Amino acid sequence: MTTIVGKFTTLRASDGVSFRAYVGLPPAGKGPGLLVLHDVLGVNADVRARCDELAEEGYVVVAPDLFARVAGDVELGSGPADIEKGAALHARLDDDRALHDTRDALAALRKMPEVTEKIGVVGHGLGGGIAIGVAARHPIDAAASVCPLDLERRLDDVAHARCPLAVHAGELDEHTPPALIDQVRARMAASPGARLYVYPGAGHAFASRGRAAYDKPAAKMAYSRSLALLRKTLGPEYDLSALWDKHLEHEFASRDLEANMTTMVANPYVNDIPTLTGGVGQEELRHFYQHHFLFANPDDTAIVPISRTVGADRVVDEFIFRFTHTREMDWMLPGVAPTGKYVEVPMVAIVCFRGDKLFHEHIYWDQASVLVQLGLLDRRGLPVAGVESARKLVDETLPSNELMTRCSYRQTRDGRDGGEAKRE
Repeated sequence: MTTIVGKFTTLRASDGVSFRAYVGLPPAGKGPGLLVLHDVLGVNADVRARCDELAEEGYVVVAPDLFARVAGDVELGSGPADIEKGAALHARLDDDRALHDTRDALAALRKMPEVTEKIGVVGHGLGGGIAIGVAARHPIDAAASVCPLDLERRLDDVAHARCPLAVHAGELDEHTPPALIDQVRARMAASPGARLYVYPGAGHAFASRGRAAYDKPAAKMAYSRSLALLRKTLGPEYDLSALWDKHLEHEFASRDLEANMTTMVANPYVNDIPTLTGGVGQEELRHFYQHHFLFANPDDTAIVPISRTVGADRVVDEFIFRFTHTREMDWMLPGVAPTGKYVEVPMVAIVCFRGDKLFHEHIYWDQASVLVQLGLLDRRGLPVAGVESARKLVDETLPSNELMTRCSYRQTRDGRDGGEAKRE
């Protein structure tokens, strides 16, 4: 459990001008370098938090002050007046000079002893536009641009990107209207390593947490896609499948609270979707695991793997969860006294990691199937199944559509002439 807290340092441009930069180091102490370019609000709290998260992912992060030549130490809030001030600063910014300063910041990043071989750039808004320019001009290994400004003058840069490039745009972003997005798509045809992602219903600054336009689902998707690019091109690589297995071992085999918590980030969360159980943060989760999960599972609890998909920052695990209901299971069946009945239910766990630590879990299962098997839900007249759900997951040849009152295929298969099929 490591909380990344970066600090400011001073960098010097090639012409002698000094500017500050926020620096974050990964838990391992070294890793690939990542330049983070801010939006029109400067290196503010949102940018610093983003840097800390990326450092936790394993990167040596540097966020230079792009406004140093027009107004040093800019750090604006997220209200309309601050955005207006930031836009005025952006208008005074010399684009060529900003690209030169970014080049100098990249050079300083490369010289840091903590940086391993490869370097990438991530930019938002103003920084998103500059990131595209950097990708076309400077020797870096990957670039991600989120809600870029000045995209209309970066079209040639899109076509001539020297490294893999991801551009993320909001469908409703006034700075990237549909006609401009079409131009970007056309230019990307000449750049096989470039990808454009458009987020439905999202506006400008959809990935900036302090802004009114913040769209959490779109922001999380853009983050994961950018991270996938960085992992593929820069590293570092983590065995997420093995890390998840270790977490499961502490949950169901050793039932070791301390070991379990060490597999997680400093501020994790667990969301058991059907029952709204789990917790947010170390303190709440520690209490949940100790009093409502680790020792609440019956002795014969077993997990039968079905499939596992491993991505850049998450594992999607499909399995059958088996148990005999011999004790009260607060997390799955809160307030339900033991029934002594046996249950098999399909589950899906979507597990997100930050670096080599578990960040959050979203756990899904069919609660109706569980309640039917325990005799707590009368299935008659309801479109729900019991243990059949788990059994058909293992054997897909078992009958389909048995809950449908009208199924022409089943009627034909069974030799019926028509009309309603009898619900079993």
